[in-house]
Amino acid sequence: MLSSPLLHVRGLSKSFRGVQALQNYQIDLAERELIGVIGPNGAGKTTLFNLLTGVVAPSHGRIVFGGRDITHASPEAICRAGIARTFQNIRLFRRLSVLDNVSLGLQMRRQPSLHQIVLRSPGYVLYEHRLHQRALELLDLFHLAGYASQQADTLPYGLQRRLEIAIALATEPRLLLLDEPAAGMNPTEAEDLMHLIARLHRELGLTIILIEHNMRVVMGVCQRIQVLNYGRLIAEGKPEEIQQDSRVLEAYLGTVA
Repeated sequence: MLSSPLLHVRGLSKSFRGVQALQNYQIDLAERELIGVIGPNGAGKTTLFNLLTGVVAPSHGRIVFGGRDITHASPEAICRAGIARTFQNIRLFRRLSVLDNVSLGLQMRRQPSLHQIVLRSPGYVLYEHRLHQRALELLDLFHLAGYASQQADTLPYGLQRRLEIAIALATEPRLLLLDEPAAGMNPTEAEDLMHLIARLHRELGLTIILIEHNMRVVMGVCQRIQVLNYGRLIAEGKPEEIQQDSRVLEAYLGTVA
């Protein structure tokens, strides 16, 4: 008997003032799968992530995650259910330290009671210690431990990208959504990122959906790829199949002879 998909989406659509940003999108995503979503600018990729994370409400369709209908759940509830994301434009607590940024992500899952905080009980002291240790472990995983006390917005761009992913992982997601993580990176940084994503997927057993314009990164790590164009899903398959699909070539290059 086949197990139920981690993420089951059917008929997902969103229109903004009559413009269809996403139309009848669907997916069955298995646990521990790593897939890519590609398409030209304006294809509906970020709208898809905004719908999956509750940032915007769908016009139509249904989203089921882990057997639970989250179609109209709030972003906070969706995060607690186990979906985390990054953004095209890096979002950090820029004036806080690198360590504090990751600690705030951890607090999404682990929060002491008000009573423990006020009295600074032994339980709260233990909580703080464990939080600190786990934050350092995550920073070490991303090779950021040496920057723990540094203010987040003083990090080089590539390291800020890594920190954003570390914060997302701190919420202990079952599904990680990465929105163009290689954007703005030089070839060396993008190559390092590709290996990092592959390692996170392999070692942590993460389920990942990756939106990315860098085809080397997408083709290098994804097991399956979906292609969006004008809000519609036009192709889906293995990387080698997508590379040769005439519909994909036309979407990126115009009419194919």
